[in-house]
This record gives sequence, C-alpha cells and structure tokens, in this order.
Amino acid sequence: MARPRNTNPASRLAMHENAGIAMVVAERRRALGLTQEMLADLADVSRSTVQALEYGSPSVRLGALTAVADVLGLAVDVRPKGDGR
Repeated sequence: MARPRNTNPASRLAMHENAGIAMVVAERRRALGLTQEMLADLADVSRSTVQALEYGSPSVRLGALTAVADVLGLAVDVRPKGDGR
C-alpha cells in the first residue's frame, strides 16, 4: 500500500532545508578534493553518516553535522524564521 504524502507545510520546509544543507556539504567536500571516506575520517564520523548528510537525511545527529561542517570550514547557523540573512 502506498504511503500517504506528507502535506504538512513545516515538514516540507524542513525537507527543503535538509536538501539545501546536503547540497552545500557535498559541493564543499568535492571542492576540497575530499572523498566521503576522507571527510568521515577527518570529522570522526562514519562514511554512512557523511552519505546520509549528503542525501539530506533528517536522522543525522547535530554533533555529526557540526563535526563535518567544521572540517569543511562551514558554519552551522540557527536563526529565527523569516530572518533574511
């Protein structure tokens, strides 16, 4: 049986934000000439965690995201919704 589509606007926004994070992480990793395995070793996370992050999985732990971002020279920024920065 097909799974019902999630029509919750907040969930759709979160999925969009996850996709944006995933794209930035993957592009930055490639620009630095790193493989997923190399990034995982440098960030002290598993390769499957890097892969999940690059696919926009919502189950990636915040600590893993910040470790990967740090290695890539990226900042994780949390701000109020609607803040256009």
